[in-house]
Amino acid sequence: MSSNNAAFEGTDNAAFEGTFKEMFRRHAAGVAIITVNYNGVPYGFTATSVASLSAKPPRFTFNMARSSSSWPAVANTSHIGVHMLGLENQELADRFARTKDRFEGDHWQLGPHEVPILKDVAGWLIGKIQMRLSFENNAVVVVEVVEGQVGEDGAPLLYHSGAYGQPMPLDYEI
Repeated sequence: MSSNNAAFEGTDNAAFEGTFKEMFRRHAAGVAIITVNYNGVPYGFTATSVASLSAKPPRFTFNMARSSSSWPAVANTSHIGVHMLGLENQELADRFARTKDRFEGDHWQLGPHEVPILKDVAGWLIGKIQMRLSFENNAVVVVEVVEGQVGEDGAPLLYHSGAYGQPMPLDYEI
């Protein structure tokens, strides 16, 4: 073992919670909304943990707290939707992150497999849940895509350092 690792041996993980939170505040993430229909009731929440898992077959993952009010729906349904958000969707992101009236209004409709589809987003995918991996109070959900649609091309909505943001082009070409 290297001497660098020896300094962290036996250290309480709680001591690094602040460092962990600050590091991930500095990590920009795309903003998405997960939707699900459970027993005829729409559920949804804003997520920054959506990630591509594989292209063949097309799969994505997301993480969520099992204490979330949406967890019972995610835990007991077969199909789920993910909606990628653009800059113009900040109000929608806030609605699904901070309010209880997420589905009041005409900003959504039932889509394939009865999954709620949000209107005027950068794109959406519907998938069949393949796996739910629970770990302590959290879960990783693996979803295989079965439907989808790409919306208008535009700048993605990002979340960074506790606020929404947008990408800025660099003077660099590949």
